[in-house]
Amino acid sequence: MPLSKREEGRLTVEQARDLAVVRAILAENAMTTDGVGWASGCYLVAYFGHEPVGVVGLEPMLDAALMRSLCVAASMRRRGVGAALVGAARKAAHTRGVRALYAFGCGAGDYLRRLGFSEVPMPQLIAALAGTPGVRLRQARPERLSDETAFFLDISQDGIIAR
Repeated sequence: MPLSKREEGRLTVEQARDLAVVRAILAENAMTTDGVGWASGCYLVAYFGHEPVGVVGLEPMLDAALMRSLCVAASMRRRGVGAALVGAARKAAHTRGVRALYAFGCGAGDYLRRLGFSEVPMPQLIAALAGTPGVRLRQARPERLSDETAFFLDISQDGIIAR
């Protein structure tokens, strides 16, 4: 019996069982697949029906994580797929003990701000996530790192019921 709850016409997000799907989505959208197989990493795939339409990755390091490779198929943009992926990433990060979620802007700064992220100094992101593939990739290309913007989201209160 399949574990999937995928239904035609319905958006679902699930942890990737096959990293080939993740790599294919990223490659189709000219995004790097370097670091996708990192043992500590986690990738989530959005499906519309049975068709993969988006992906996001998490690279945790102690109580912080890098949200990376957020990508939605062009035909599915502006339908809430990105927000669903970020919401699932927040949940997955929180269940792994993450309290601080970071992201590189990569031209998506306005979108990340709408989702509650705020801009922070790049050294803060690098210090929190040194050793993750996403940070190592950018440190290997310092000329590109200077064009990046770092973003932060406090998820320490996710899932906590305030009374």
